[in-house]
Amino acid sequence: MKPRFLVLVILLMTTHLQMNAQQAKNGNYATVNGLKMYYELHGKGMPLVLLHGGGSTIESNYGRVLPDLAKTHQVIAVELQAHGHTPDIDRPLSFEQDADDVAALLKQLHIEKADIMGFSNGATTSLQIAIRHPKLVNKLVLASALYKREGMPDGFFKGMEQATFDQMPQPLKDAYLKANPDPKGLDAMFHRDVARMVSFKDISDEQIRNIQAPALVINGDREVIKAEHAFALSRVLPHGQLAILPGGHGDYIGEICAPDRNSKIPALVVGMINEFLKQ
Repeated sequence: MKPRFLVLVILLMTTHLQMNAQQAKNGNYATVNGLKMYYELHGKGMPLVLLHGGGSTIESNYGRVLPDLAKTHQVIAVELQAHGHTPDIDRPLSFEQDADDVAALLKQLHIEKADIMGFSNGATTSLQIAIRHPKLVNKLVLASALYKREGMPDGFFKGMEQATFDQMPQPLKDAYLKANPDPKGLDAMFHRDVARMVSFKDISDEQIRNIQAPALVINGDREVIKAEHAFALSRVLPHGQLAILPGGHGDYIGEICAPDRNSKIPALVVGMINEFLKQ
């Protein structure tokens, strides 16, 4: 095969992969704050924004529960800077910036108020949306939310300083490459997320107390976010409720790394979320 022809074949294959990744779920793009942000719309009803965790995509975090949530809501599932279909850009990665990006997206979609659900880092971003853009928030679902460094196990942040790409769970790597077949983008996402966690700063109790939206705090009883931390957050929030469920980080929503793919708990959690949101 001639070199020029081989290059053409490779370029066509790469384009095909990228098109398949972008069109797999009939997603959309919006330019917000200089970022080409990917989002998906599912279902009808009160808008419900879904925000994924670090190193994750819409599908890897919410693939199990999104179809059921979309039966009663207009689900707006977002992939944040450097994650999944959304490319990285030359600016710092922060929970505050993610919050502003989501707010800008909702403005473009002419959505004045929405329920916000975030998992893990996405839950921290959800808190920042409630702090920075309170008028946008109807209710909050905070799944495995971190708001203070003490909420992580002893040694967690020291370990993050020494984290390597090889330690990233393979299912998360595969999910990223399914959305965006770019190994350099995957590597960039990993290092962006590590740097953000290493520099994580507490959200003050005063800021949490100023959140007036009703909030459902969900946590596993054997996961990286301490159950005691979830309890504390639910008590500092003026209108907080708490659910502690058996299992590890994200097991209760059927996150891609959950060990039991046949667990009935995600269906229970969807029912619980629906009951909370319709109150």
